[in-house]
Amino acid sequence: MVQSKVRGKGARPRVHDAGELGWDESLYDAKGDGAQDGGDTPPTEPRGGGPADGSGGHDKTDEQRPRRRRRALRWSATILAVVILGTAGAGYLYYQHLNDNLKKDNLNIGDAKDRAAAPKPNAAGQTPLNILLLGSDARDTKENQQLGGAKDTFGTPPRADVQILLHVSADRTNMSVVSMPRDTLLSIPKCTDPKGHVYPALKQWITNDSLGRGGPGCSVATWEKLTGIHIDHFIMVDFSGVVSMADAVGGVPVCVDKNIYSHTSSGHGSGLKLKAGTTYVKGTQALQWLRTRYGFEDGSDIARTKAQHQYMSAMVRELRANATLNNPDKLRNLAETATRSLTVDKGLGTVAKLYDLSTELKKVPTDRITMTTMPYDYVGERVVPKPGDADKLFRLVREDIALDGKDTKKKPTPQATTAPTDSDDKIAVQVQNGTGTSTLDPAPGRAGAVAQLLVGKGFSEAGADTSMVVSEDKTVIRYPSADLKGDAERVAKVLGIPASSVVKSTDVSGVTLVVGADWRSGTAYKAPKEDDKTPTTANILNGATKQCMTVDPHYTW
Repeated sequence: MVQSKVRGKGARPRVHDAGELGWDESLYDAKGDGAQDGGDTPPTEPRGGGPADGSGGHDKTDEQRPRRRRRALRWSATILAVVILGTAGAGYLYYQHLNDNLKKDNLNIGDAKDRAAAPKPNAAGQTPLNILLLGSDARDTKENQQLGGAKDTFGTPPRADVQILLHVSADRTNMSVVSMPRDTLLSIPKCTDPKGHVYPALKQWITNDSLGRGGPGCSVATWEKLTGIHIDHFIMVDFSGVVSMADAVGGVPVCVDKNIYSHTSSGHGSGLKLKAGTTYVKGTQALQWLRTRYGFEDGSDIARTKAQHQYMSAMVRELRANATLNNPDKLRNLAETATRSLTVDKGLGTVAKLYDLSTELKKVPTDRITMTTMPYDYVGERVVPKPGDADKLFRLVREDIALDGKDTKKKPTPQATTAPTDSDDKIAVQVQNGTGTSTLDPAPGRAGAVAQLLVGKGFSEAGADTSMVVSEDKTVIRYPSADLKGDAERVAKVLGIPASSVVKSTDVSGVTLVVGADWRSGTAYKAPKEDDKTPTTANILNGATKQCMTVDPHYTW
């Protein structure tokens, strides 16, 4: 790894890859990659992860560089595939042989009891649609191996270096896109692959390793565990079809505010060289755009994500406005390329089902597509979901509230409710004191006081849990599995806690009430007014907005 400082007053240091070399360079070796052995225990050094404090892991030596350069390529193929499916239309129906191109895998291979609850239909009988888009760095074919730029990694476990949640509203009026930084540390649930091999749950592990723990169904389970959002489908793509897809689409307009040359005297950079203004990129230039960090803004992975969002937005606009999509030959070329690159869940395993999906995606106007990045905080060289902001973004998606703020008067799609399994006097509730903040000590005795409040309301099995030191901005009720959901909701109803504050979490062993900083005193909980504005830390981009990437003056010509 190579340390460099973000230019600008007060900027924090950042870590760059030692690479970003030419595409044919060998970017890492098998030893440094830390390939997993597929056993029941995690590796000492995670392939993409490492300790949360950044003190260990493979980032410390040149031999242990992660494969970050390729994630832009998988991202490109993933988005191209989705957009093609959403614009090609009835042409797909003529090409039933494309079914054979599609690879299928299981949707969710976590424990069934841990699945996020599906929302109830709205008054018109419609439900939201959630699709997880995954970009895999699998080295399972000669072509993928050659594109990967490494010599000794054939057959190593794949990683999901690109993870994007696509949410289509129940009424199909808007779409929310949420990207997760590939270096995010979170909990990965226990997953069981189709052959029965069990991968144990992991805590503080890098998210892209989820794919190598049984397949895309483990990435889906990880997202559901983190967000509480029920995922209907996944679409995964490797990078073997990226170049042909970039050419097949006919070019995408991108913009920079200055001439850019992503290259340093030491050989770093993607090689992207463009004049100021708008340029249609395809083939090699498209790949360079999606790979570039050196030269865009502060040179961070977040800046690269912003460039990728701009590319995606431009591609959506271009495809929808391009009359040549009515050309059967061009459609066939796009369709063949897309389906050869896709792995989907079995619910999307035919061209007819993909066509049905495309009709839903086409209903959303371009100016109602909102692209975001999961709010995050740094932990060493990694990131974690930003408390408050990330939870809020996930809640807005979970409750089907548009991220562009244009339907704030619309009632959210109601979530499924479950009847309690026990009478109130049989529901065991652990109460924890989470009232401490960065400026205030925990309010003394709050866990005991609220536990006694519950006992007085008929929950005779409620008790204070003083063994845990926690901190919560808002009071929350957690439950570990679906069979306890009704009990948790019953506790919330009695105390006046909103249903949005009842969440499933495998970090607890039973119904657990955490008294937050919003309830430091008194016996009546007053729920704070919900703010349904998308957090500014989510790096919001509207799909219809034409923007230019800001070029670092050190990379202009």
